[in-house]
Amino acid sequence: MDIIKIIGVGLISLIIIIIVRQYKPEFTLYVSLLAGALILIFIMDKIGGIIDLLTSLANKTAINNQFLLLLIKITGIAFLTEFAVSLCKDSGENAIANKVDMGGKVIIVSMSIPIISSLLETVIEILP
Repeated sequence: MDIIKIIGVGLISLIIIIIVRQYKPEFTLYVSLLAGALILIFIMDKIGGIIDLLTSLANKTAINNQFLLLLIKITGIAFLTEFAVSLCKDSGENAIANKVDMGGKVIIVSMSIPIISSLLETVIEILP
């Protein structure tokens, strides 16, 4: 039950942050970073399994492996961007959080252009 571990880390971190905020508010960011790192460690096995499943499915079909790799990278960028945005917002830096969010979106769109162009080429071939 990995979800119980994740929820446990989250709740324990929340309690520690509430207590530490009263005495040393500058340490709350470190507790939050540590909790995020622990949660990422807990889910790494699941992510590896998902990537293996997608790779085996792509090998069985006619999906280009480079597109699959690109989709995995895009998903990773989305997760990391959301993590960074959450940390910025937790620190009270909403302006920086908005810039990081916008940067992540721009990178995702720029990385997805080969997939979009391939899709459009396929549609053009199908249409008379």
